[in-house]
Amino acid sequence: MDAADVVVVGGGPAGAACAAAVRRARPDADVLVLDRSAFPRDKVCGDGIAPEALDVLAGLGLDVGALTAGYPTVPRLRLHAPGGTTVERALHRPSSVVPRAVLDGRLLAQVLDTGVRFRRHTVREVTVHPDHVLVDGAIRAGVLVGADGAESVVRRALGLAGNPPDRLAIAIRGYAPVLPGSEGVQVVATTEQRWPAYSWSFPLGDGRANVGYGELVSGGVTRAELVAGLHRMLPGVEPEGLRAHRLPLSTGRPRLPDGRVLLAGDAQSLINPLTGEGIFYAVLSGALAGEAAGHGAQAGQVHRQLLRRRLGAHLRSSGIASQLSRWPALMAAVVRAAAADQRAFDDVVALGLADGRLTARTLAGAVRGLRR
Repeated sequence: MDAADVVVVGGGPAGAACAAAVRRARPDADVLVLDRSAFPRDKVCGDGIAPEALDVLAGLGLDVGALTAGYPTVPRLRLHAPGGTTVERALHRPSSVVPRAVLDGRLLAQVLDTGVRFRRHTVREVTVHPDHVLVDGAIRAGVLVGADGAESVVRRALGLAGNPPDRLAIAIRGYAPVLPGSEGVQVVATTEQRWPAYSWSFPLGDGRANVGYGELVSGGVTRAELVAGLHRMLPGVEPEGLRAHRLPLSTGRPRLPDGRVLLAGDAQSLINPLTGEGIFYAVLSGALAGEAAGHGAQAGQVHRQLLRRRLGAHLRSSGIASQLSRWPALMAAVVRAAAADQRAFDDVVALGLADGRLTARTLAGAVRGLRR
């Protein structure tokens, strides 16, 4: 039987950040990462990385320059609102766009260099005991962290239900030549058709862009409808490698349990309900799980407290904003407010891509936009 102080299920950004945080806090800790795939491997995602996500990784002692090497930063963001209102401005801090096939491999390699172990293994069963957690009857963990994505086996083992349909989105993603006039610009477009729905185009800096389209699953959606939505909102795009994935939104996240089993990233339904962004949430919740893991049987309680302290106000704001965004006219008014005021634009970006809050400035601007 293999054994480790902390076993992390999933080697993506959440799992890698967790393992790095454990080693950062306790350099002698034995940390084992399990993943069903060999790395590098592709992961369906928009590939956008907010600078705040890189801040978290830098705080864990990782070389963020090496993570994004070869992929220039993207300094601008263009928002298209329902009804046609558009705003394009410089971001307060540039974002990065790095394919997950590259990012995840680089990140895990850096973490393994700190002494973390890796084992290719598909987890099927988790059994919780008072003083340890047993994985598949063969791996013993002092604390187990489920960072195994939207279809998390660890989450199901805890008896936690998945998101209801109105708190679950589905998106399709591929790669295509960058849209004319959009090199160096992240594009996010919304439309009143099949609302709420959105599309994106994030340039990689090599003439290609990650393009995609997503919407809630509550009304039912097929792959053909996703592809049609992508072509409708990004006319002329010809993507390759189209793959779909589910997005468990943070408005449907479960209450985290006490004890020795933690959840991070998509497994905890930490997907921004406004934008579908998840990498910032993943690395932050993973890092906090790594910090909490040192508390053994109290790890779950500590992790919950850390998350509430760090993200509680933001998640309340994003939840309220996601409900308000169900009205296309209000969404268009917010974009008009962002077009009129750089500070409102920055507030909207922080709420959708990092840990910003719903500010009085943005709400007042939206009210003015509605009046107009």
